[in-house]
Amino acid sequence: MSQQTTPQDISKILAQAGPYPLAAYQFVQEGLRYTVERVHDHADAAPGASRHVSGQQLCLGLRDYAIDQYGLLAPVVLANWHVHRTEDFGRMVFALIEVGAMSKTSQDSLDDFRGVYEFAEAFSAE
Repeated sequence: MSQQTTPQDISKILAQAGPYPLAAYQFVQEGLRYTVERVHDHADAAPGASRHVSGQQLCLGLRDYAIDQYGLLAPVVLANWHVHRTEDFGRMVFALIEVGAMSKTSQDSLDDFRGVYEFAEAFSAE
């Protein structure tokens, strides 16, 4: 017997992941699509080919997506969402996996998101 996940269940799971607003989760999902498109060239992809990206690839893609979307304000927007390090991305990703909004392989872990980069350096305006 399968149990349906209710909106209350989803809200509870997401709240347990951290103080991230819904906009941050939406950003991660949109950033995943952005990253997959950049990592996997669709012209060369065979039908049914894996479109998986690693935690490190996703963190780098989310950095690029944030800069693309918000420019110099990217670190301000992320900080407003309580996102201060790559581990925050991982916590959101694994919360989204738990509610069925994302998937993972057996090799994926939260550790894949630890210390991928320092926000101060990654979002510097040099």
